[in-house]
Amino acid sequence: MDIVSPQNTRVKEWAQLLEKKHRTRQHKYIIEGIHLVQEALRAEADLECIVYDGEQGVPVELAGLENPLKRVEWVSVSPSVISKCTDTMTPQPVFAIVRKSTEPLQSLIAERSGLVVVLDGVQDPGNVGTIIRSADAAGAAGVVLGAGCADVYNPKTIRSTMGSLFHLPIVEGELGALLPEAKSSGVRLVSTSLQAEYSCYSYDFTQPVWLVIGNEGKGISDTTAQLVDDAITIPMQGQAESLNAAMAATILLFEAMRQRMG
Repeated sequence: MDIVSPQNTRVKEWAQLLEKKHRTRQHKYIIEGIHLVQEALRAEADLECIVYDGEQGVPVELAGLENPLKRVEWVSVSPSVISKCTDTMTPQPVFAIVRKSTEPLQSLIAERSGLVVVLDGVQDPGNVGTIIRSADAAGAAGVVLGAGCADVYNPKTIRSTMGSLFHLPIVEGELGALLPEAKSSGVRLVSTSLQAEYSCYSYDFTQPVWLVIGNEGKGISDTTAQLVDDAITIPMQGQAESLNAAMAATILLFEAMRQRMG
């Protein structure tokens, strides 16, 4: 076994990645569990190391997934090390350290017909992760996270993506600067409003569209609202006043996918 003690220097550095300030400082993040490590290997993410429970051995589900041209360090550790570096009550016997990648906004703008989701102050990690997962499923070109959003590298956010964060570009930045640049390239910015004149089912999603999803309680910021081109509504027949941010985003994404598939 390579590392037994939770007091080992490397273990302390890994455990620090459970906090945002250390993820920012180290420019790395941690993923937990067999499924997420599988997805990272399949997507050829920039893995620094894969850490597994030495008493159980390398999970059979991970066998043969590593690209031989991308050498990844495999480290066997004690169960107490696994427990220290994960934030779940019953941790799975494997986690990995991933180096952050930087996605330029230009890569999304270059997708002339691309469908992009923009998050403006979406604070719940579960919502952010679910929206990334839905964007992936609907074939979106990427996701943009503005100020005030939950950290995409928060362990709960990562779990909610179910690995989709490895499948499409995720750009973080200041919407006040990013959105005008997108608009100047011909993109239309669309947000939801209960008072909107367009139904999402009559809106033309085949044009270059970026969907702007706002904060769970307050909606989009005033600054972002001034940049929005079109407001649409999701028709509802029941008595619910509104939808959860992730649910609304998912409905719009799949309507856009339906239209784009013809």
